[in-house]
Amino acid sequence: MKTVRLTAAQAMVRYLSQQLNADGYPFFGGCWAIFGHGNVAGIGEALHGAGDTFPTWRGHNEQGMAHAAIAYSKASNRKQAMAVTTSIGPGATNMVTAAALAHVNRLPVLLIPGDVFANRAPDPVLQQVEDFADGTISANDCFKPVSRYFDRITRPEQLLSALPRAMTVLTDPVDCGPVTLAFCQDVQAEAFDWPESFFATKTWKRVRPRADLDQIDAAVAAIKSAKKPFIIAGGGVHYADACDDLRDFVHRYNIPVGETQAGKSAVPWDDDLNLGSIGVTGSSSANAVAEEADLIIALGTRLQDFTTGSWALFKNPDRRILSINVAAYDAHKHDAISVVGDAKVTLMELDNALGDFVARPVDPVLKQSWIKAVDDVTAMPTGNELPTDAQVIGAVQRSTDKDAIVVCAAGGLPGELHKLWKTSRPNGYHVEYGFSCMGYEIAGGLGVKMACPDREVVVMVGDGSYMMMNSELATSVMLGHKIITVILDNRGYGCINRLQMATGGESFNNLLDTARHVEPSAIDFTAHARAMGATAEKVASISELEAAMERARKSDRSYAIVIDTDPLPSTDAGGHWWDVAVPEVSVRPAVNKARENYEVALKKQRPGD
Repeated sequence: MKTVRLTAAQAMVRYLSQQLNADGYPFFGGCWAIFGHGNVAGIGEALHGAGDTFPTWRGHNEQGMAHAAIAYSKASNRKQAMAVTTSIGPGATNMVTAAALAHVNRLPVLLIPGDVFANRAPDPVLQQVEDFADGTISANDCFKPVSRYFDRITRPEQLLSALPRAMTVLTDPVDCGPVTLAFCQDVQAEAFDWPESFFATKTWKRVRPRADLDQIDAAVAAIKSAKKPFIIAGGGVHYADACDDLRDFVHRYNIPVGETQAGKSAVPWDDDLNLGSIGVTGSSSANAVAEEADLIIALGTRLQDFTTGSWALFKNPDRRILSINVAAYDAHKHDAISVVGDAKVTLMELDNALGDFVARPVDPVLKQSWIKAVDDVTAMPTGNELPTDAQVIGAVQRSTDKDAIVVCAAGGLPGELHKLWKTSRPNGYHVEYGFSCMGYEIAGGLGVKMACPDREVVVMVGDGSYMMMNSELATSVMLGHKIITVILDNRGYGCINRLQMATGGESFNNLLDTARHVEPSAIDFTAHARAMGATAEKVASISELEAAMERARKSDRSYAIVIDTDPLPSTDAGGHWWDVAVPEVSVRPAVNKARENYEVALKKQRPGD
């Protein structure tokens, strides 16, 4: 057996560089790295030696660069991924939030935090977290509940089994998610005689699990007996490359479709059978049909509460749920008729068995009325009042082409975008709403641009999320990956402030002006963005915003546009109740009234049937 002598870190990098996806491209787009004493000597030297065969990208924040890596995989429909390495201690724990985000959204990312010394000779080392009752614990154990696979590398030869296991998880349609390899820093530098065969190029083929035939038969029977079927398209449609298949399917059988946050853009917005967004932030057209549907076909969605209106949306007493999902965990939720299989293959098999079935037509006025409502709220304002989020969205939409990708994550903007943004191409809508993580937006936009360099990437972010994490704007400038960032400054957390008031609370500690302060906040976002190297300007109106967007599109570097907005309005059209518990006891009449309304709404929930 031929061998090659390499350090453990060098072996890891060489192995990762030889992994290809089904299309023949490198599975890894490189490695994001912030070096510290836990990874600079071992992994740092290995990455330097790899050069362009496994490029290293430098971030400004560990969580931010992990978000960029995750967005890269989402934008590529999980066909590619990135690695992220940090030192031990705070560098590592800064990534835990990103790991949770990837775990919730079922997205692949390889996290490689440095770890303590396996030989324990210098214990306790700088930044080491000591557990008084367990000598095997380090800060990296925080990753265990938010990793699909976790391993601690305490000997070089453990990589011979750990790395293939990691790749299996990263490429598996069911178990896909974050992998954490906590790499002891002394082990990174240890040499070992590796079999040369370990570094042979390997192609990871796409796996498309087929459903059990009895499950297909049950699904066909359920669809044929339905009078008002309705499809909810989730993120699994994108990850299965089933967008075209879904569009053909719904037209062949005349079944209307609504889209989740992750599923949005699966079907073009102007398709007659795409009724728009579904659920709490749903369109009036999709929600109206969902309320009356007797068969809810959940395609590639885990049916979280924003999709189901906290399980109060589906009001037909005879309704059933048909759940088609590659993961049995999701397919069997809520006593559904379960089909465990790949979305693309399952649609094909259903298509072969449905024969001449055609669902009843949906009143076209429903969608026409909804599109009119969208156009009304996103139109150019006529007065001098502060613009709403919807009006800003309208201006950005009018200023971009059909190939543009909008990126967002948290606050009120995802709800407004889910309702109002019109997507013409798959993956044109990139909103992280599984974890709804503030701070994802700009780093995510950078990752999207790296995955889709030929498409315009527009990040829409509130001032609150911008302040949470903005440093990867500087990274985008440094790397030459241009993104356009539209910063909506409503002076606080406007979304949660509206929720606070809707549940009977006073505006408190959410808007900057109602939070405790000595000096009023006066953040100059334009100057801040310029200081990081971006071109930036502040606009005073929607018409100025559209003109600025034209300049931003012509720019050759990242561009930030700041606009003041009204924190109070949101789009009244569409939407649905969401279960947010209201206090049973309060001295405030507004809270007591909100509790009364809440108890009435609770009676409409049907979580168990």
